[in-house]
Amino acid sequence: MKKLIAFDLDGTLAPSKSHFHPRMVALFDQLLAKYQVCVISGAKYELFQQQFLTQITSEPASLKKLHLLPTTGTRYYKFKNKDWHQVYAEDFTKEERDKILKALNNALEKSGHKVEKTYGPTIEDRGSQITLSPLGQEVVSQLGEKGLEIKETWDPDMKLRREIVAIAEKDIPEFNVKVAGLTSIDVTVPGVDKAYGMRKLMQETGLKKEEILFMGDKIVPGGNDYAVEQMGIDCIAVRSWHDTAYAIEGIVHVS
Repeated sequence: MKKLIAFDLDGTLAPSKSHFHPRMVALFDQLLAKYQVCVISGAKYELFQQQFLTQITSEPASLKKLHLLPTTGTRYYKFKNKDWHQVYAEDFTKEERDKILKALNNALEKSGHKVEKTYGPTIEDRGSQITLSPLGQEVVSQLGEKGLEIKETWDPDMKLRREIVAIAEKDIPEFNVKVAGLTSIDVTVPGVDKAYGMRKLMQETGLKKEEILFMGDKIVPGGNDYAVEQMGIDCIAVRSWHDTAYAIEGIVHVS
């Protein structure tokens, strides 16, 4: 019997760095009324706030059943005492951070894939994860639907980012450098992926793999959701938030 339903964020619950659709808000609230729910993403906690925490239910009884795992599970937030609290954070040291930033800038330059027109900073320090977004972190917030279209068409087969990753890995072999999301590259300590995040969640909650269902839009080899399927958690592959909405409808109506 499933006790917790876990989701990737961008491409699964909402378009990249975009708000939940009203239909998804309603379904998410219905799901929280019946199950524990987890959202795990490479995004930082502040983006969780912007994309959905301000839209979903404010009922404390429901929010207490919601688990937030930003930066691929290297941070964990729970709701208690009427607010969200950080349970843990596994941050880089200053020396590690400086080395990663230098390697990412170097890899982007050497790859020849540096984008002339960018929107916001291209590298974001998320404390426990550093993310390179060659188009800029704010392309969607600045351009709206046009920005989302640019993201979806820039590197759909992940070829450009894999070339950047290959260069960066030579400079920082002690870190995990991986393609993530629509246009991003994430750097974490070795072994950090969404399976790592799910294991951390299991430790915190006492849940077993058999009690969890995961949904993601990148459950394919090379995709950043694939590790969850590989660790043995039951998964549903989706193509967009619309697919996820249909799946949630099925869950809440039969449970």
